[in-house]
Formats: sequence, C-alpha cells, structure tokens
Amino acid sequence: MRVSVSFLSSNNPPKDLKLLNDTDCEYIHVDVMDGKFVKNKTMPWREMKNIYKYTNKRLDVHLMCEDPSKYISKYAELNTEYITIHVELTGDINKYIREIKSYSIKAGLAIKPNTNVRDIIPYLPYINLILVMSVEPGEGGQEFIPSSEDKIKEIRKLLEEYCLDDIEINVDGGINDKTISMCRDADMVVSGSYIVKSENYQEKIDSLR
Repeated sequence: MRVSVSFLSSNNPPKDLKLLNDTDCEYIHVDVMDGKFVKNKTMPWREMKNIYKYTNKRLDVHLMCEDPSKYISKYAELNTEYITIHVELTGDINKYIREIKSYSIKAGLAIKPNTNVRDIIPYLPYINLILVMSVEPGEGGQEFIPSSEDKIKEIRKLLEEYCLDDIEINVDGGINDKTISMCRDADMVVSGSYIVKSENYQEKIDSLR
C-alpha cells in the first residue's frame, strides 16, 4: 500500500513537511480548496509554491475548486505527479483532464461519498487515478465513512469489468490503523491527522502498509 500524506491538519507545515521528507511515504498530498466548491480555503499559492523548500517528495494534488484551470498550470510547475479534480464539477471535465495531461501529469478524478460510482464511467478511458472520498471533502480530521469500503470494491469491480487495471484507486479521509483494513482493494491511501498529529511519523506510515 502506497501512502500519500496530507498536511491539511498541520499546525506548522514547514516543520511537518521537513519531517515527512525523512520518511518513506511516497507522496505529499496537497489539498487545494477555493472556498466555493467546498466551504474552506487553503493557504494561497504564494505560500504553496514554496513547498519545494521543505520537501522533494512527489506531490499528489487534490483540487477542490470550482474552476480547476486557475490552479492546474500553477501546480504543474511543482514536483507534481497527480492532479485530481472532482467528477461533481459543473464545468467541462474532459477539458480539465486534457489540460492536466498536457503537462505530462497523471489525471485523477475524485468522487464524493454520496456520488454514484457510475458517474465516473464516461471518463475512465482518460484518467490514471480515482480518488474515493471516504469523508465529505473540505476539512481534515473527519471519521472514515464505513460504506466507503463498498464503494472501493465497486470501483475495483468496475475497472476489472472494463479491463482497466492500470487505473489506480486512492482513498482519502479518516485513514488510520483501524480503517486501513477497509481499504485493501485500493492501491494508495491519503492520511493526514493520523500521521501529522503523532509523535512518530514513520511508525504511523508503517502501520498503513
């Protein structure tokens, strides 16, 4: 199981990013919120663009924004491997996916807890990753929604049905040593508070493998 660590709940991002850089987590998960698609806002780009000063880990960027185009080109400048947008957007999702891929970055599609899995089917030929939200997006420290396990399994079956084994499944929200057992059909998990609020980051990461 690969681990992407979110610092959304961090009280001191520079310090935590440096500490995470010394662990074997695969990615740093970057939550980008515009205050419109979700109610909260994250730190502005003028601060985020300096993340490279604190970590050389690849970035896994999650855009919770009404207009992803405002952010795709900016985060493409960083050490980014994935940029994920939401299937619930009202804009042209295929256009956003093409824009992400134009920078040779892997495109992800996130799905909220109450969204039907079949809503992602039209986009399956064009994406690299599906991000299953196991909490309502927009706030760190929430509890894992148990029905997310069924959603992960449903998506895995869907990918097998369409012979799309190269699309990865990522799970984000409430991931800890207790809930990880419900994510075994995924390829990667995003964990935040469980790691950055702990005394030993590597120990917590190891517990999710």
